[in-house]
Amino acid sequence: MSSGTNNDNNLYNHGEASAALKAAFPHSIPVMGAYFFLSLTYGLMMKSNGYSFIYPMFMAMVIYGGSVEFIVADMLLGSFDPLAAFLVAFMVNARHLFYGLAMLSKYRGVGKKKFYLIFAMSDETFAVNSSAVIPRGVDHGWFYFWVSLLDQLSWVLGAMCGGLFGSLIQFDVKGIGFAMTAMFLSIFADNFSKEKNHASSFAGLAASLACLLIFGPDDFLIPSMISILVILTLAKPKLDVFWNAQEDEK
Repeated sequence: MSSGTNNDNNLYNHGEASAALKAAFPHSIPVMGAYFFLSLTYGLMMKSNGYSFIYPMFMAMVIYGGSVEFIVADMLLGSFDPLAAFLVAFMVNARHLFYGLAMLSKYRGVGKKKFYLIFAMSDETFAVNSSAVIPRGVDHGWFYFWVSLLDQLSWVLGAMCGGLFGSLIQFDVKGIGFAMTAMFLSIFADNFSKEKNHASSFAGLAASLACLLIFGPDDFLIPSMISILVILTLAKPKLDVFWNAQEDEK
């Protein structure tokens, strides 16, 4: 009897995962496409510096930090300085502090999948998971998991292909990095159009614009992140009430 129950539960969980994969895949396609070609350039760069394809592939699996991986490629050619590497990685990825705050309520109750979801929270994965309208009946935890995994797999695959076939690929990649910026702006615009309350979006834009004017284009990023963190922290109780009300309406 116990064995039959376990089998039923396993089939049910498999069905949940399959349904969530089917729902998550269309949402991941734009990110997967952009990630593949951007990480392809990363693999090409590593290949041109004399590294085996194993290096970009492994770093895409373990670091999965986008711009940090490009920086690490240069740092590997320099002197060994773990403290500098840590500080650079922390500063470049400090924006993930805000992603974590924004996803606290959404990632609640997803079980052990939370550990991978935290690790795989890239810019675009965050944008998709935070704004996606998940179909009724689809498990949220599995949906977030598949979006995160599909995005990372495309990044790993692109890095591996760039490292393997770098010498055979000849094309001008100038400006390809802007594809990520354009995609992120389009996701933001789509999310903005679906919001019932634009307070957090306006707060982020206002803080970023103010810091840009005060500190200039080269130094505004860190002050912007600190400002947004303070604003969202102070406004979190009210935002939680609003987000919970939205979830209840769904």
